[in-house]
Amino acid sequence: MSTNLAQQLREGTTKSHSMAENVSFVKSFLGGVVDKNSYRQLIANLYFIYEAIEEQIEKNKTNIAVRAIYFPQLYRTQSLVQDLNYYYGSNWSAQIKPSSATQVYVDRINQIGYSNPELLIAHSYTRYIGDLSGGQILKKIAKSAMQLTDNKGTAFYDFNLIDNESTFKDLYRKSLNNIPLSNNQVEHIIAEANISFNLNMKIFQELNSNLIKIMLMLLISSINNFRKKFI
Repeated sequence: MSTNLAQQLREGTTKSHSMAENVSFVKSFLGGVVDKNSYRQLIANLYFIYEAIEEQIEKNKTNIAVRAIYFPQLYRTQSLVQDLNYYYGSNWSAQIKPSSATQVYVDRINQIGYSNPELLIAHSYTRYIGDLSGGQILKKIAKSAMQLTDNKGTAFYDFNLIDNESTFKDLYRKSLNNIPLSNNQVEHIIAEANISFNLNMKIFQELNSNLIKIMLMLLISSINNFRKKFI
């Protein structure tokens, strides 16, 4: 019997999705204003998040619920490694660490992976399907805003193992709908999806705060230089 989980997830996260899209960092990105330093920090944050998600999915792939959304072709960690090499160089692993909000996100994923693995469905849905759906648009924005060439720095948005996005999303939705879940489990998965959106929003807010600090520091530096020259 179908739970219609795909539709329930979409309808149950509408408000959270809208709130996440209205964070200043996201609005700036969608508007074509992308700070390269903030963007490379985002890529680093995403690396830690996807590393955790994919590790927990692999550990729990025999779980009846997790097995239904076990699609390694969605995995992003290796794509993010390519981007980290581009933005940080070959010693990228020594230069990056999870931000405070990212660490909270990673801890949440690891926690549910050990205690309630069916909730990993929520994080798979909010992250992978969002990336797949809007990836090419975001890739174009990033390339244009940061003047990237030859597809370098945007591997994250390329799902090379998926031939047809529409066909795959249909398969994913059917898989979601056919997972044998109780009504209580469905409610918890929807609640977890809203938590996932909130965790993502915290990361975006953190990035926006960092960008504002950088802009203020540059402004103060410019003012000081002006005063030295003319006062």
